[in-house]
Amino acid sequence: MKRTLTIDYGDEVLLALGCSPEQFSEEAKLLIAIKLYELGRLSSGAAAKLADIPKPLFLIKLADYGVDSFQLTAEDLQQDLASARRHL
Repeated sequence: MKRTLTIDYGDEVLLALGCSPEQFSEEAKLLIAIKLYELGRLSSGAAAKLADIPKPLFLIKLADYGVDSFQLTAEDLQQDLASARRHL
């Protein structure tokens, strides 16, 4: 089940950032996902789903925000191992 989060903001935010409402929404989702990942609250896979982007792209985006992409959890390692086994 998908849920929705609403954030109230004024046009001054869009003007300051120089972006459209759609761009702001996408970046806000990404930033929330990155921070939750950085805090260890979400795995990289779960954070990528929250940001609505593929996991490899999420891992690349981490560097853009100065976040280490090698904070793998046991769940991440298990998922990666299972994926690797499927490709053998």
